[in-house]
Order: sequence, then structure tokens, then C-alpha cells
Amino acid sequence: MKINIGTKNEIKIGALQETVFGYDFLKNAIVKGIESRSGVSDQPKNLEETVRGAKNRARDAFAGCDLSAGIEDGLMEVPDSRTGFMNVTVCAFYDGTRHYLGISAAFEYPPRAVELVKGGLDINQAFYEMKLTDDPQIGSSRGAIGILTKGRWQRKDTIKQAIVAALIQLDNKDLY
Repeated sequence: MKINIGTKNEIKIGALQETVFGYDFLKNAIVKGIESRSGVSDQPKNLEETVRGAKNRARDAFAGCDLSAGIEDGLMEVPDSRTGFMNVTVCAFYDGTRHYLGISAAFEYPPRAVELVKGGLDINQAFYEMKLTDDPQIGSSRGAIGILTKGRWQRKDTIKQAIVAALIQLDNKDLY
């Protein structure tokens, strides 16, 4: 089986490679990262846009493979949270006919970061601007979550959660 993932981000590719080997029907899968378009803003600001970005990436990456995946991080509105928003990762698998979606656990960015994102920066730029990191591309390494949890939770962990959630339907086809 061949799985294309719509990204060149090594964290996303590695998370998928590490996760699929835990599934009998995917354990021999070859994972390949390819450029794909999300069709949404660099920093999605609502759940609908984040889901659409993941689905677009998966659909765009579906070529010469059995299954493709798209992963997109973005904000979603959460009532009664301090900023009104939390970040989630969405994974969409695509089999050429339909999508299978999964979403990670959510967490809240600091209020200043949310304001910078609402003003047009992506989260990498916001954390860099706030001097929380000297890495302008934290999304390609530990991620904002790695900074906020002081290394207890890495971006790869969040991506894996979304992947596992998206694989539920594929792993339990008789239930869906």
C-alpha cells in the first residue's frame, strides 16, 4: 500500500510513518510526502476552514497511491475559553471516493498570540514576535504546544492524535 501525505513538513510525514505501523492493514505502507495545496489561509481561523484545508491537501495528494492524507492546524471557536479560540489539528484521509476525518485534542494559545493571529500572522510568526522562540518555523519542529508545555507535549503528538482519530473508520469498516 502507498500513502501520499500532502506536505513536505518532516514532522507531519514522520508522525504518519510512525502511526501507520501500528495498524495491520497499514503496517507495510510506504509513506511519501508531496507538495499539496490547502486552499485556505496559512493560519485557519475556524474549524470549517481547518477541515477544508486538511481535505484539500488529502485530495490534492491523491495520485498514484491507495490512500492520501492531509493535515491542517487551525483555530476553532470555544465558548467560555479565555481567548474564545483553541487550536486543533485535523487529519483527513482520502481513498479516492470519500474522506475520513480525525481531530486532535485542543489547547489554547496565549491571548497575545491569538490577537497576533487574528491580525494576520501565523502561529509561527506570532510566537517569534512574542519572543517565545528564536525558531521562526516552530511548526516544523516541536510546535507551539512544545513551547507551552515545556516539552511535555510535542506537535508530533498532536498530529498523531488526529491521525489515529481519522483511522478509526478505516480500521473499523464494518461499523461504518
